[in-house]
Amino acid sequence: MEQNVLLQLTHISKRYKTELALKDIGMTLHKGEILGFLGPSGAGKTTTIKIITGQLKPTSGEAKILGTDSSNLDASIYEKIGVVSDNSGIYERMSVWQNLSIFAKIWRVKQSRIEEVLKQVGLYEHRKKPAAKLSKGQGQRLVLARAVLHKPKILFLDEPTGGLDPSTAVSIHRMLTDLKKEGMAIFLTTHNMEEATKLCDHVALLYQGKIVEFGTPKELCLKYNRKKEYRLLLHDGREETFGQTPENVQKIAEWMQQDKIESIHSCEPTLEHVFLQVTGASLNV
Repeated sequence: MEQNVLLQLTHISKRYKTELALKDIGMTLHKGEILGFLGPSGAGKTTTIKIITGQLKPTSGEAKILGTDSSNLDASIYEKIGVVSDNSGIYERMSVWQNLSIFAKIWRVKQSRIEEVLKQVGLYEHRKKPAAKLSKGQGQRLVLARAVLHKPKILFLDEPTGGLDPSTAVSIHRMLTDLKKEGMAIFLTTHNMEEATKLCDHVALLYQGKIVEFGTPKELCLKYNRKKEYRLLLHDGREETFGQTPENVQKIAEWMQQDKIESIHSCEPTLEHVFLQVTGASLNV
């Protein structure tokens, strides 16, 4: 694997008895990159993470993480990755600080790192609080703090902001962006296309176990921008939508010269609309 390629999947398939859950999956994840693995529930996102992290063996294909086959991982690899999933439990009777202190000892991390991470996730003022008394959003931030405590090379996030309030989600997004800038690679699974558009450098659209599209969010939205329309808000309050024709371009230019336009936006599809175009299915299936 190339030096900056930290994860590489090649022709990964997974069969459960008669069901083919993953079909010929392939992708790479680089240092300092956020890769979004996007699709509805049951598309195969969690199965993929379990294969990568050695919890499941693929039926065929190869998954390499940090240069090692995921079917044969040792403790040294687990010390270099972090995982946040919907079943990442915390010790509820212990305080926030004690929860992290346990893992700091396991990973031989200095106690000063606990303080640093708690401040990063906004939980330092709650450090003495029993974990059982945290809100759902605070609990998710504690799980995230634990996952990054040892500064992993790769962070796996399985629906990290699902069910959280907008302000908590924004704080987690800010933290992920900072971690990426520090060089951490992040593998993000989500069905929240707005979140993926905001955070991800590349996205893979997964449907029925198969990657149906791959690229940057911008590339995919422009690729499926077939109508090429523009939405205008005029100073008099009217809203107009125009297709890209010579006549409409001329009209818009005239309105701009006459200072009649309050705002103008292109109407390229969102990632959610792209997914619908590609699969014919919504993300709630």
